[in-house]
Amino acid sequence: MSGSDRDLDPDLDPDLDADGLPPAEEGWVRETVAYRGISRRLAAHYLVNLGGELVGTDDPAEATRVDGDGWRVALSAETVTAAAAITLTEVTAAFAGEPDTLAELLPKYRQKAMRAGG
Repeated sequence: MSGSDRDLDPDLDPDLDADGLPPAEEGWVRETVAYRGISRRLAAHYLVNLGGELVGTDDPAEATRVDGDGWRVALSAETVTAAAAITLTEVTAAFAGEPDTLAELLPKYRQKAMRAGG
């Protein structure tokens, strides 16, 4: 974890498990995706547009959790080095949800995130 940029920390969000993942119901699956060049605010905005609600804040820039019907996502952001002098923000989204729900949600999220990211 790098400074205050990394937020999948169960000490910061008690709803996350020891690995920084959102709680999952029985039968749910997990998948984690990361994209460079987008902000946590934008990732949260995409998830809200896909039917989710921010958890614990009204500010997408501060969001570490977004929950929807049959799914939950923990968001984190960190600065990563892309080349010698180039740094980018990398946003990680740890999904947990019903298998059919994630099968529908993940392609939509990926399309939005790839369009914005580098």
